[in-house]
Amino acid sequence: MSSSRYNRWIFDDMQIADVFQKISIDKNNLSQITGLGAACFVLAVLAMVVLPIPALLLDILFSFNIALSMVILLVVVYTLKPLEFGAFPSVILIATVFRLALNIASTRVVLLEGHNGGDAAGEVIASFGEVVIGGNYAVGLVVFAILMIINFKVVTAGAGRISEVTARFTLDSLPGKQMAIDADLNAGFITQEEAIARRKEITEEADFYGSMDGASKFVKGDAIAGLLIMIINIVGGLIIGMVQHDLGFNDAIEIYTMLTIGDGLVAQIPSLLLSVATAIVVTRENNAVQLGDQLTGQLGNSKALYLASSILFVMGIVPGMPHIAFLTLSVTLAGLGYYMSNFRAEKKAKSGSLVPKSSGTPGNTASGGAKALPTNNNPEPKEISWDDVQPMDVIGLEVGYRLIPLVDKSQGGELLSRIKGVRKKLSQDMGFLVPAVHIRDNLDLSPNIYRISLMGVVIGEAEIYHDREMAINPGQVFGKLQGIKTVDPAFGLEAIWITPEQREQAQTLGYTVVDSATVVATHLSQLLTNNAWQLIGHEEVQNLLDMLAKSYPKLVEGLVPDMLNLSTVVKVFQNLLYEGVVIRDMRTIVQTLVEYAPKSQDPDVLTAAVRISLRKLIVQEISNGLDELPVITLAPELEQILHQSMQAGGSEGGGIEPGLAERIQNALTQASEQQEMNGEPSVLLTSGILRSVLARFTKHTVSGLHVLSYQEIPDDKQIRIVNSIGQ
Repeated sequence: MSSSRYNRWIFDDMQIADVFQKISIDKNNLSQITGLGAACFVLAVLAMVVLPIPALLLDILFSFNIALSMVILLVVVYTLKPLEFGAFPSVILIATVFRLALNIASTRVVLLEGHNGGDAAGEVIASFGEVVIGGNYAVGLVVFAILMIINFKVVTAGAGRISEVTARFTLDSLPGKQMAIDADLNAGFITQEEAIARRKEITEEADFYGSMDGASKFVKGDAIAGLLIMIINIVGGLIIGMVQHDLGFNDAIEIYTMLTIGDGLVAQIPSLLLSVATAIVVTRENNAVQLGDQLTGQLGNSKALYLASSILFVMGIVPGMPHIAFLTLSVTLAGLGYYMSNFRAEKKAKSGSLVPKSSGTPGNTASGGAKALPTNNNPEPKEISWDDVQPMDVIGLEVGYRLIPLVDKSQGGELLSRIKGVRKKLSQDMGFLVPAVHIRDNLDLSPNIYRISLMGVVIGEAEIYHDREMAINPGQVFGKLQGIKTVDPAFGLEAIWITPEQREQAQTLGYTVVDSATVVATHLSQLLTNNAWQLIGHEEVQNLLDMLAKSYPKLVEGLVPDMLNLSTVVKVFQNLLYEGVVIRDMRTIVQTLVEYAPKSQDPDVLTAAVRISLRKLIVQEISNGLDELPVITLAPELEQILHQSMQAGGSEGGGIEPGLAERIQNALTQASEQQEMNGEPSVLLTSGILRSVLARFTKHTVSGLHVLSYQEIPDDKQIRIVNSIGQ
């Protein structure tokens, strides 16, 4: 190879590289050029309205208009889902404005050059005027009128009505769909990314159908404009032809009517195609299926085809009927029905075939000449794994089959949104994230029963009626109601299940009326509040510490595991929640644990120290703004006896004599009820040694009683002794 040829090849390769580099640069700029295309197109349409257009360019634009309408129609037909053609409303607007601009431009040419003959306004208009309607303007008027009726009264009117209804129902269902997504997300059925994608989809769906409702008005207005333009062109052509060009009436009406009808047909045929495309979009379901496949699957019913074939055959053999047409269609439908039945059977067989592939070759094997086993059509059961072991739900809600409408969004159920509100409120009040509530139906339950479980253990159940409302007696009412007597499951108050029509009457009589979803949500809230200590564990406490470390890193870094192990910290948090103390003030709690951890590792001692640190918050939650805190105390001699009993029987209070325990319980119950009647909180004030024992003793026996120690009363808080319990 010569040096000159080698150098020339290198030069050629460099030229080729430069060409490819230019092409790549052009590709990078292509998106910018494409972005300018729409703006240039709109400006060109506006220029058509103002500037005169020669006949040749008008022919090209009319042909482009027809092609554009065909492309839009075919894109609509082959689009899987309406939302995939989200730009369709804008396309309708642009195509409509383009067609109206063409009408204005063609009107100018027809009125200015029409007296020179049919070709003066362009070959497209002349062809539609001569070929399509046979050169007869009377026939052209009839054809144009029929086309306008079909476009305006049938296709456009129907599409406009469907667009309006679809837009209204889509917008009305938007809040329900969003709440359903939130409910699925809270229940753990979908991830955060899936929820974002579904919210985006329903928002786009609402925007699309709302735009389609407005875009259908463009199509309707285009049809009306076409009729008015035709009338104006004929009247204007007669005046111009007879006055300015001295044409006779017959010549003027023939020339300008033919040109006007040709112009109208050229514009209205694309308008009809666009109207059909609009109607197809608004009448389609939002499923990822092509229109052809959908029609084939639903219209290709072999039984219907066979029946239609039989009817056409009978009509074809009747004397005097067109035998060839009916019999040909009869045979065609019969063949199509046969094909569809075989096609469906073959498709079903393929989808149901589960024949596994053999891993070896049939015949003798290398060891012992054993034959390969025949293929088994029934697949072997899948080997179980740890994925088949489902964890137990932390919080579960089971409903009978008649209560399913409460949790079904499509039937107007509001329970999911109510439960979401309960979780949010409890999480904010208690200071940690309440786990999701897993809801399922249980056919083993009675139809109107719901059951609430915690860690698989049932903690509450009740019978409700989803189509009724509960009228609760708050303590004083002024009449009776007809209904099903019951008890409020959350607080044990007397109540009656009434019909929705009795609601106003019940409220007038002093009843508190709530719907069934609120009954379940309130019951769930009460049970979770009473059992909040069971909802917090190692993961929740670690998350709380991690969140606190973002603001106070030095405070948290030395606590776990240097001072206390995580299990001890979890036990302290559980003790606080068990006694009704919220854990929102994480800074104070952790600071107290850091201070007292070197002194004691006992969770009860640490809990008592934390309670003293949180005394202002605890008393504030109890007193609810009262200047003085009303308290119930124990007589000194009774406290002395209890101290001796604890020393003899242990710190759990097991040494209290049963008769004495019963008398204390009865006295505290009466005192607590008296405080409730006075509208004041019930607080038992005792020594720090007795506080934890009496708190556990009265938790499930004396409702609403708070047990505080002397050290837990803030220095600036005044107390008022309302009762003293003796022996």
